[in-house]
Amino acid sequence: MRDSFNRTIDYMRISITDRCNLRCKYCMPQEGIEKVSMSKILTYEEILRICRASVTLGINRFKITGGEPLVRKGCPDLCREIKQIPGVEQVTITTNGQLLKDYMPKLIEAGIDGINISLDSLQEDRYRLITGGGILSETLKGLDAAQESGIRTKVNCLLQKNFNEDELLDFAEMAFGRGIDVRFIEIMPIGFGKPDTGLSNEIVLQRLQAALPQLTLDQSTRGNGPAVYYAIPGKPGSIGLISAMHGRFCESCNRIRLTSQGQIKPCLCYEDSCDLKPALAEQRDERLVETLRDAIGRKPSGHTFEDIKTVERRSMVEIGG
Repeated sequence: MRDSFNRTIDYMRISITDRCNLRCKYCMPQEGIEKVSMSKILTYEEILRICRASVTLGINRFKITGGEPLVRKGCPDLCREIKQIPGVEQVTITTNGQLLKDYMPKLIEAGIDGINISLDSLQEDRYRLITGGGILSETLKGLDAAQESGIRTKVNCLLQKNFNEDELLDFAEMAFGRGIDVRFIEIMPIGFGKPDTGLSNEIVLQRLQAALPQLTLDQSTRGNGPAVYYAIPGKPGSIGLISAMHGRFCESCNRIRLTSQGQIKPCLCYEDSCDLKPALAEQRDERLVETLRDAIGRKPSGHTFEDIKTVERRSMVEIGG
């Protein structure tokens, strides 16, 4: 379906839980946040109904997120059931990787199409600090298992000034050494994110090009998102830049988000959302389709992250990463 600005909306990010086994500093405080009662979280049956209704509107690609999606029991089964819906082209998942190694057999069986792993440091002490106690070796084991499966695997990294910016070339070496996509994402002013602490992708690209002069723009299609990719001719892997703050890509945005409590967010930036719970309660799929259509119609032309007064105040773990 096309929105009011003639953009094709074919991609939905689905948060299946607000729980997480890490406490990343830019996502939530060390003590965590107040957990939402499971009675308020969408059931898998409700999520599947929403996916079926979405497919009738042309949404055929789904990303499973959290919180940490693998902490919710049955996550791989949900991925399999979404994949089996007629018209669905792709189901992928974003994870912090801590549980990934153990879940890989079930994800492979489910037919998952891609795995994104959040990883902000390759140094054990730093990783433990930024994640509030995470174990780097467990995430790397998950990365190894994902790569060995042959499933398309990407690493997402947030670079921060005076913290992990000196690891930029280490991550570039990971990309080309492992033959995977490593994407650098600019920190957005959502929840506990502080953009002034993040490294802009303009600087990231300058430093990469200085160290790797053979780096060239890669215009091949490498995913559903707004990343701009760079590669080294003849080498597998690539570097992706997702420049939410300094490279507005709103004119090509193709996504909506579903929170774990049943709210459709047309745009990450704003608090505006459409509640699907009343439509789900009616047991009429026509009402569900119309509510989704209305949500897509309310998608704005672009974000205003530069104006902090307009920005969503909930944390990313509450919205869905």
